[in-house]
Amino acid sequence: MQKIVECVPNFSEGRDLAVIEQITSVIKEVEGVTLLDVDPGADTNRTVVTFVGNPEAVVEGAFQAIKRASEVIDMTKHSGAHARMGATDVCPFIPVSGMTMDDCAELSRILGKRVGEELNIPVYLYEYSATSPDRQNLAKIRAGEYEGLAEKLKDPNWKPDYGLAEFNAKSGATVMGARKFLIAYNVNLNTRDQKKATDIALEVREAGRNARDPKTKKFIRDENGTPIKRPGTLKAVKAVGWYIDEYKMAQISMNLVDLEVTPFHIAFDEVVKEADKRGLRVSGSELVGLIPLDAMLDAGKYFLKKQRSSTAVSHAEIIRIAIQSMGLNEITPFNPQDRIIEYQLGSKNDQKLVEMGVTEFVDELGSDSPAPGGGSVSALASAMAAGLSNMVGVLTYGKKGYKEHWDEIEELSNTAQAMKDTFLYLVDEDTQSFNNVMAAMRLPKQSAEQKTARAQAIQKATVYSAQIPLQVMENSLKIMSLAARLTEIGNQNSLSDAGVAVLQAGAGLEGAAMNVLINIPGIDDKQVVADFEQQVAKLRSEAKTLSDQVLAAINSKLIAANS
Repeated sequence: MQKIVECVPNFSEGRDLAVIEQITSVIKEVEGVTLLDVDPGADTNRTVVTFVGNPEAVVEGAFQAIKRASEVIDMTKHSGAHARMGATDVCPFIPVSGMTMDDCAELSRILGKRVGEELNIPVYLYEYSATSPDRQNLAKIRAGEYEGLAEKLKDPNWKPDYGLAEFNAKSGATVMGARKFLIAYNVNLNTRDQKKATDIALEVREAGRNARDPKTKKFIRDENGTPIKRPGTLKAVKAVGWYIDEYKMAQISMNLVDLEVTPFHIAFDEVVKEADKRGLRVSGSELVGLIPLDAMLDAGKYFLKKQRSSTAVSHAEIIRIAIQSMGLNEITPFNPQDRIIEYQLGSKNDQKLVEMGVTEFVDELGSDSPAPGGGSVSALASAMAAGLSNMVGVLTYGKKGYKEHWDEIEELSNTAQAMKDTFLYLVDEDTQSFNNVMAAMRLPKQSAEQKTARAQAIQKATVYSAQIPLQVMENSLKIMSLAARLTEIGNQNSLSDAGVAVLQAGAGLEGAAMNVLINIPGIDDKQVVADFEQQVAKLRSEAKTLSDQVLAAINSKLIAANS
């Protein structure tokens, strides 16, 4: 698995775009790094930068950015609504792929040591990199902010983890660490009153607010006279209320530090509930930076379930529901291709067959290139079968006459939706498997070693090129069975659609069978060939029996309806 790490440094400059460009330009110059997002804020005077890449490249990109920020940002002249203590205020590493939290903690230590030694900037480690429990919380490290940093550094308890305990007036200090994916998320209120926003923030944040005696309204204190906190309603959430003059509105600004504990759609709904208690309205919300695809899908499904609608719809529709439900477009347009991490990374790749328009795809089929060919078309046929099956389920779910089957229908629809995605993947993978065979055949064959390596590569690629259409066959039979069940319990007004799904799945299966059989003569292992032939025969037989039965039943119903 490729090792990918995300880095999200926050720089104390959000107004001077030329300065921000100087910082981000050095990140883009590092090979192996992809800059995903730059999100400046004028009132906060802060820019959140997001980039990903292999571990070594990301560490280098982070160092160069911190170095440039130390050159172009002067903290003695900085002011803004957001808490901060340095030119590069915070620089976390987040595991994305092939990386553990411990791996990311080590990256923060490598970077922290270099920044402390080479740039003379005090560095504190936080979250999963913290050297002691009292340094895990970013807010605690940043208490006193830049203005209190000089005094803080005199305290032996606040000696930096890296660098000298000396005040760097121009650059301040930097906090580094490893953490889970954090969502910076703001909920908009129909008021300019910061106090009302703060009141809600205190109610929902995990730290809560000072508890009061219900009779005297005075703070309740412990034996030491310290006010006792009443926990807030949302775990793993930090929140403040503020007023943003740029937007002419107050916001509840939240950091969601563990999406598994509190997803951002739950945080949104909790703020809506508290706002309603106070006669306020939530008018929308604002996502700062990027978000994982799963978080958007979970949000969209949450709101679909609340309205008792099927969740078995396309990712695009689920995401649209999430955006509309939480008003993510209120302040700036929310473009999923720009704001969802997986989509950003995917946009760097070459265009896939399934991303083409119908005309473009058919034209590509009709070209003189042998791929895409029948294998990709077979997978596409079964993808359409899955899509039709899903449609029948969606048109059934929520209908009164089918209430006893709603749970099963929803399960079948979601299965069909997932299988559609599998088939679409196989459309491109079939073409890629053919290209792999061609690449193996082009390998050098001058020496005996080269000939052996080439022969092994050809065999491996040929076996895989037969396995892909076999997967299409196996999944086509599954979607045919699913469509068959929908003909029994699904919306009978969509009976013909379910029937077409069975036919499409049958066509996909038969086409895939031919593609298995045309590939296996190139396989030297006779037992492997025999296994392929046996599986093809079995799947064809089961599909024919099922198709004949289902289509006969469908035609019987259609004829009876017209009698």
